[in-house]
This record gives sequence, structure tokens and C-alpha cells, in this order.
Amino acid sequence: MKSLHDFHPLVIFSYFFAVIGLTMFYMHPILLILSFTGATVTSFLLLKKSFLKSIKWLLPFMLVAAILNPLLIHEGETAILYVNEQPITVEAIVYGFAASVMLIAIIFWFSAFNAVMTSDKFLYLFTKVSPAVALLISLTMRLVPLFGHQIKKIMYAQRAIGMDPSSGSVWHRIKAGTRILSILISWALENAIETADSMKARGYGLKGRSTFSLFRFDRLDGIALSGIFILFIIQLLCSYFGWNEFYYYPTFSPIVWDGPMIFMTISYGILVSLPIFIEVLEAFKWRSLKSIN
Repeated sequence: MKSLHDFHPLVIFSYFFAVIGLTMFYMHPILLILSFTGATVTSFLLLKKSFLKSIKWLLPFMLVAAILNPLLIHEGETAILYVNEQPITVEAIVYGFAASVMLIAIIFWFSAFNAVMTSDKFLYLFTKVSPAVALLISLTMRLVPLFGHQIKKIMYAQRAIGMDPSSGSVWHRIKAGTRILSILISWALENAIETADSMKARGYGLKGRSTFSLFRFDRLDGIALSGIFILFIIQLLCSYFGWNEFYYYPTFSPIVWDGPMIFMTISYGILVSLPIFIEVLEAFKWRSLKSIN
């Protein structure tokens, strides 16, 4: 067994394409809870410190989104109070909360995807399809954290010489912020020139230029990709037959635990928990090897 990072890029991309795509279109409360739980635990296992920091603003965001929906949407049969003669319904509150859960789950899945699907894997996977687009997306994914790291360095350096944008008068803050922005833009332009020169020196764009990769599609990758494909097709069939439908308006649909519902829930639960199972099994294997040594 190997960790999620060690799987072939095709397996990683296919998995997150499946779970993110299904999460975006599922509004059934049971499926939302499963996806949210899987995304939360996966993001925690892969990110840990950054995950705990993101919780500070994601949870308030969830509450705000859940509160705003009933103030804007007044559909539903069960009114609990009236604001300016407009009903605040239970259905609108629950729908707002469900939508916020879906959005947070998607954010967690994307954060886990960014942690596992590095730029070299992404470039390897899409170079043969569209080299220019693959390179553009790879550079964009790299620049976002790079810009964040660079602006912190600039702020620390400016703070050391008394140009702290977080203190002082309003004019001082504007001046310090403008100075930091100017330095960041200058650095970005210089970095772009250096990147272009480096790419030219390495022969980018020349005919016959070969690339080296350590990625190999082995038997375990094939098993994992087959399992993901089967579970994804099962969910598509469940959607085709309407087993995942759930209505919030004008009132809630009943949740009937019949055969199709149980089958859909179990298969979806297995799909969203695959990375958890892989990471936990890998951690257990690593601890067992350490205890033997």
C-alpha cells in the first residue's frame, strides 16, 4: 500500500474530479453530510496546520451563508417569523445551511487536491493533451502561494525600517501599502523575465525536446482507478434513476431508507472515504515498521 501522494497523477486527478463533480450537484442531505465529512477528514490528514487555520474563517462563513438565504429567499411552507411582512421559513434556513455545507465541502476537496496534485503531476498529466494550457495552469497554481510568500517577506522587511502598513496614521498606512505593492509588482515582472529566460535556456518550445518523469502506472494504480470509475458510474446511474433527488421547497422531501437509497449511500460513502482509508492504512503501516526497527 502507498500514500495518496504516491499514486499516479491520473488516479489522483480522476478521484478528485469525481468527488468534486458529484459534490457540486448533490443537494441530498445524507450525501452532503458524507461528502462534507470525507472532505473535512481528508483535508485535515493532508494539511493539518493550514486546515486548522482555515477553520477560523470557514465556520463563520458557513453561518453567514446559512443566515443570508432565509433573508433573501422566502419560499417554503413552514414560517417561523416575519421580517418586514416577509416570512422566514424553516425550508429556506435548512437550504441555506445545506448550500453552505456543499460550498465548504468543495473548498476542502480543492484544498486536498492542491496538496496532492502538485504542479509537476499536473504538467505531466496534461502536457500531451495541450502543453501550453497545462503550462499556464501549472504556473498559475505555483504563483498563488509564491506571491503570498513573497508579500510576507516584503512586509517583514518594510516593517523593520518603520514602514509597517498595519500601524500609524491613515496616510502612513496608504504610503506603506503602496510601497509594498510597488515592490511586489517589480519583483513579479523580474521573476517573469527570469522564468522566460530559464524556459528558453532549457529548450522549451523546440521540436524533439523530451521530458523526464518518475511516474509509473502500476498494478495498484490500476486497481484504484478501476474502483473509482465503478463507484463514479454507480453514482451517475443513481442520478439517472433519480435516487439522489431531494426537494427543499415548498417542503422537505421524505427520506426513505429503501434498497436503492441504502445502495447509493454505501457506494458514495466508500467513494468519499477512499483517501481516508489510504492515509490511515499508510500511517498504520509506517508506525508498524518503526516499532519493528
